[in-house]
Amino acid sequence: MRARNLALVLGAVGARGSVTRAALAEMTGLTKTTVSKLVGDLIEGGLVVETGAVRDGERGRPGVEIRISGQHIAALGLEINVDYLAVCVVDLARTVRLRRTQAVDNRAAPPVDVIAQLGDLAAAVVDEAVEKGLRVVGGVLAVPGPVDMTSGVVHNAPNLGWRDVPLASLLRFPFPVRVENEANLAALGELWFGSGLPDFLHVSGEIGIGAGLVVRGRLFRGAHGFAGELGHVVVSPAGPPCRCGGRGCLEQYAGQDALLTAARAAPFRRAALDRRAADTPPTSGYVAAGIPQKDASETPVPAQEKTPESSGAARAGATQAGATQAGATQAGATQAGATHRRPAEMPMAGQKDAPETPGAVQEKMAETPGPIRKRPAETPGAVSATIPLEMLLPAQQGVSWVLSRLREGDEKARAACERAAWALGVALSSAVNLVDPDAIVLGGIYAPLFPWIGHMVTDTMKARLGQMRGAVPPVVVSRLGAEAAALGAAGQVIEQVMADPAALLHS
Repeated sequence: MRARNLALVLGAVGARGSVTRAALAEMTGLTKTTVSKLVGDLIEGGLVVETGAVRDGERGRPGVEIRISGQHIAALGLEINVDYLAVCVVDLARTVRLRRTQAVDNRAAPPVDVIAQLGDLAAAVVDEAVEKGLRVVGGVLAVPGPVDMTSGVVHNAPNLGWRDVPLASLLRFPFPVRVENEANLAALGELWFGSGLPDFLHVSGEIGIGAGLVVRGRLFRGAHGFAGELGHVVVSPAGPPCRCGGRGCLEQYAGQDALLTAARAAPFRRAALDRRAADTPPTSGYVAAGIPQKDASETPVPAQEKTPESSGAARAGATQAGATQAGATQAGATQAGATHRRPAEMPMAGQKDAPETPGAVQEKMAETPGPIRKRPAETPGAVSATIPLEMLLPAQQGVSWVLSRLREGDEKARAACERAAWALGVALSSAVNLVDPDAIVLGGIYAPLFPWIGHMVTDTMKARLGQMRGAVPPVVVSRLGAEAAALGAAGQVIEQVMADPAALLHS
């Protein structure tokens, strides 16, 4: 009973942000004496703090305001991805206190070696958190592959070259650490630290592509916890082979490696595909598939005609025809970027602005606790569509090269984005038909690329879904970019503490 009541009181404080004991008694139905005893226990355990006297009404003694404390308890978010490691510390008030990222090639690296590197990175961060008076009580590790939630075994992470790796048994931390799928955690990160939308499909674009489905504020995992492998949805059955063993997977058209390869390939040609007939992407390695121009007079070009010799005139025409559109997109991105704050100026939930140096060790400290549980939900169209280069992790600077080429009007880079956006729109059309999300949030590398792919993804979905539904879900950009998974990992620990504070107080 005491454990339940502790969770009830702590949850009420978290939901309200700040509240008096008298208001807590009214909200929970507990007696004032019981509430006072429970609040005292929570204060002693460092979970809440008294912040000053407030007056609930015009008469009577003023009450003392209670808030979630961000000064003592913290959670560790960890991520292993193909080309980087990431660690963050988030306090109980959901303020990001420390971040570290390390560029490293984990392809086919032995899991023991990767865990050792991650352990060294995490140990340094935890030590620094302790110096700041924080007690890290648990962690969650995000990995790019399906995870058995019971055993912590990564069944198959093809981009890492891992199969049936008992990852949980390799972890050595002085507190509990669980293993979870990266895409699921990125979706939770968006829920708790990003837009706060209650129903959405979050797409994580990295070397691989994953998705997490949130329904009524809860993550949908599937029967065995393996839901969300969007990167291995087949876009074209006759497409290139994939690391998963299949062919024509979305990852081979819209993953980070595929995007960079297409952007550097030559010669390029814009494919004038009719939206209603574009059921397969171009098969040639140098042809850039994408959303066609809105000119209805354009007709598909047979694949056998797409040769380097014959592409020059069409490429020149496409460049001229697309110049206005590209210029408008580039100008729009510049204008949006002029008013959009750099990541260093974008506070997470409950966090005050604190300037950072991109690429350097990132650290954010809250001057006062700000127990914001979620960002308020916004109209999807109001979400900013431009994210600066600094939001990319150090290992993703190849994408920054694509962005720089896009802003200079480079045709090959733009065509590569169209190819990726077309494929992403095809895969998401199937996802929409299957799970009917209220919105689609593009994260990871898709966040900074959003000005060049967002409308193309939407147009592809409209072309494929128009006869089935009146409107397609809005496609919006993630607020968190590549940080979503690590934040979601830390957020899971915070949720566990909020749900069972008694376990922490007794430890």
